[in-house]
Amino acid sequence: MKITNTIKISLAGLKANKLRSALTILGIVIGITSIILVVSIGNGAQGLILGEIQSMGSRTLTVEPGAPSKGFQENMMNVFRASLVEKDLEALQKKSNVPHLQDIIPLVYTSDAINYENESYTGTILGASEKLFDFYNLTPSQGSFFTEDDVKEKSDNCVIGSTVAEKLFGANDPIGQKIRVHNKTLRVIGVLPEKGGGFSFNYNQAIIAPYTTVKDYILGQKHYNEFILRVDDEKNIDTTVADIQITMRNSHGITDPEKDDFNVMTQKDLMKTVGTVTTVMTLFLAMVAAISLLVGGVGIMNVMFISVTERTKEIGLRKALGATNGDILNQFLFEAIYLTMVGGFLGIFFGSLFSYVAAIGLSTALSSTWVFTFPYNAAVWGILTSVIIGIVFGIYPAYSASKKNPIEALRYE
Repeated sequence: MKITNTIKISLAGLKANKLRSALTILGIVIGITSIILVVSIGNGAQGLILGEIQSMGSRTLTVEPGAPSKGFQENMMNVFRASLVEKDLEALQKKSNVPHLQDIIPLVYTSDAINYENESYTGTILGASEKLFDFYNLTPSQGSFFTEDDVKEKSDNCVIGSTVAEKLFGANDPIGQKIRVHNKTLRVIGVLPEKGGGFSFNYNQAIIAPYTTVKDYILGQKHYNEFILRVDDEKNIDTTVADIQITMRNSHGITDPEKDDFNVMTQKDLMKTVGTVTTVMTLFLAMVAAISLLVGGVGIMNVMFISVTERTKEIGLRKALGATNGDILNQFLFEAIYLTMVGGFLGIFFGSLFSYVAAIGLSTALSSTWVFTFPYNAAVWGILTSVIIGIVFGIYPAYSASKKNPIEALRYE
């Protein structure tokens, strides 16, 4: 029998049970939709984070506490280690130790309640130097930023993010008002312009005060959480990294580099780490979503067995009229493949649609440019997987149908 006739007969069989066919492919649609959605959002997140890292400039370095580690969880825990102290900051600021260092910004941070009268909002408390504002090219939307003298004098001046201003003060002017953080009173002298949620901090939901004030009066700690450094020229990056490592080892009395309790990261290192983490997380979530494809495949097998049983007489009649075992096998196998392929294409459509809507929603929620990306690789693999599922889970029901005895099939009630 010609393959075109087999296809026509298969489609006719599926059209005769439209509702059952639609429900059969539902598992495939959900599975492919989930994979497309996860991969697209993962790619968007990676693009957003890497874009922010690039915007910091190629001359940026960071010094983090804790030994260099390839493990993501350990890297996250390093933030809470106390290996960056005041003598390290002083040593790095000496021109003789790090000749090509242009700027260094010590950071301390935590999350805590920010209070004003009867209003309260939990946000990020960030302690930094006045250079942070120039580093990120920030201009106050209201008031002004604190100065170098504020840092030296451990003043109570602070700058608040746009969300903090809205939550605590509403339509009222926050400039000059006093807020409380961990029993420390701070005076608002400036408001940050609305800025998207970044890789490290969401400045909309933060207050920024001199690091000396935050470290001594709010956190009550002796160490720093991170140093951000800027080199005078990109060509001096490698030399500066080596100078920082030597300076930090001398400061900590370390002679064996294997025992470093700090980690110097370039922009390239940071982008590589972030890219690896987001890729692994995306793949993991996609694999979890792919479980529904397996469930959908089992559903297709069950439905195909039911279809074979219901159409036993049809199989007997076709065999009596000359259809071969191969014709019967092809007919039911094509039905399974057709169902999974339709499910795959519908999954790609809905996955893309939901991903696009999610990108718009995330852009609004994060006040950032979240770019929608269509995951072509995931789409191709989705279609191929659908076909494979159709073949794998459809072959046995199709084979069972092809082996039915025509006489017994015609007698089937």
